[in-house]
Amino acid sequence: MARKKCFRRRQGRLSFGGRISFLLLMALSALILIPIVFTFLYSFFPQSEIEAYLGGRGSYDAEKWLDVLFSPAIFSVRQYYKIFIEEPSYLQLFCNSMLYTAGILAGQALVVPLTAYCLSRFQFRGRDFLFFCILVLMILPFQVTMAPSVIMLRWLGLMDTAWAVILPMWFSPFYIFLLRQFMVSIPNELLEAGMVDGVGPVRGFVHVILPVCKPIIGAAAALSFADCWNMVEQPLVYLANRTDMQPLSVMFNQISTDRADVAFAGSALYILPTLLIYLYFQEDIVAGIQLSELK
Repeated sequence: MARKKCFRRRQGRLSFGGRISFLLLMALSALILIPIVFTFLYSFFPQSEIEAYLGGRGSYDAEKWLDVLFSPAIFSVRQYYKIFIEEPSYLQLFCNSMLYTAGILAGQALVVPLTAYCLSRFQFRGRDFLFFCILVLMILPFQVTMAPSVIMLRWLGLMDTAWAVILPMWFSPFYIFLLRQFMVSIPNELLEAGMVDGVGPVRGFVHVILPVCKPIIGAAAALSFADCWNMVEQPLVYLANRTDMQPLSVMFNQISTDRADVAFAGSALYILPTLLIYLYFQEDIVAGIQLSELK
């Protein structure tokens, strides 16, 4: 017993290199969190104080440290009142973001796992070519596929509608590739054992594949939420004539310094759902990355 306790203590201790790595990661994490912390902090600053602070840009002494405001002289929630009550247009844009994100995730929940299942478990003519096309689309930026997408959406009559933003995102090549790579690593014995009990391909997908793929699906859902929540180029192109239907992410490019209080408050509200989603799926994200072949 004494040897086991001593062994556990040694396992729990970090080596010198491990301690250095831990300190470096903590410093890097703190550095990354600084913009988020200041965004939430400045969302409670009144407009006059923010204008006075931003008005001093370009007049700093190079030999002195830059002054940073850590707390407002007057705690204000006026900007949140503007967003929710006085100017409901911002709230409408927030609801648009929620609508597009929910619609895209619902469609991906149907299309992505089924497509990955077919590419990983079935043999059919053209499967490898289809997978090659998915790999090519995965590495192409939006600027390359924008023109064909606009032509197709105009032919379908979906331009300047919510479906123009939602429908193309259902067929996300990266998440199809991510789930397909994970499903390939699942042993065939699991499905074969189910077939012995009379489980067909559909029931095998629902009762065998999906439970095993829960970590990678959770990781894909969290990453896809961030992509959908932060998209800017797609709404600007597909909803060019419908500014009232654009998401909140587009609005931040149009706010000047005279609306800085609303910008900080809107940014804080905009960041909050992403943080909550990450905190909820953080274990799935770590487990999915560790278990997949994309290490």
